[in-house]
Amino acid sequence: MTSGIIAIAAAITISVSTIGPGIAQGIAASKAVEAMARQPEASGNIRTTLIIALAMMEALTIYGLLIAFMLIGKI
Repeated sequence: MTSGIIAIAAAITISVSTIGPGIAQGIAASKAVEAMARQPEASGNIRTTLIIALAMMEALTIYGLLIAFMLIGKI
């Protein structure tokens, strides 16, 4: 019984930690492309900021994966 609950917790952890940043990355990329279209001269700064923001969002997914692995290790 306990191992089933841990498996469900790991599945929920992975799903939540990938859906949230996935949606956020889509919105951020959309807004960055829109900003580059409006101000092409600032595209270098916008691109740099976007890449840093995407890396931070991806780190959240990796933390979720780490927690899921830790939970699976308890089974």
